[in-house]
Amino acid sequence: MFVTPLYAGLLTLFFALLSVRVVNLRRRGIIFGDNGEIGVIRIVRAQANFAEYVPLALLMMGLLEVSRHSIYVLHALGIALVVARLLHGFALSFGWQPRSGRIAGAALTFVVLLIAAALCLYQGVRGQMLWMQ
Repeated sequence: MFVTPLYAGLLTLFFALLSVRVVNLRRRGIIFGDNGEIGVIRIVRAQANFAEYVPLALLMMGLLEVSRHSIYVLHALGIALVVARLLHGFALSFGWQPRSGRIAGAALTFVVLLIAAALCLYQGVRGQMLWMQ
């Protein structure tokens, strides 16, 4: 199975877009911080928020994939994560449907993280039980 690399690649492309927006801010003279400007804060936080949540979700997906978890569950997690991060990133960085997109994106990201965490815990406990037999 090669599910996780597909979503890692798609998400990395979006992360690159968010990063280019931050780099452009830095080129405009905002070398460090955000100068207290809401627009700058939104662009910087969109990229940082992505960097805070996506790696953990992809790590758990990769662990599930290696343990041969259902390809359908992995695709569902991957699709949900991509949709969540697009909603959140476009709402925060680009200002598209700022409130609803941000809330929906954050909520869906948490759902993905919680489901992936539960599945990883299940796999871990199951593996321990099999090892102890």
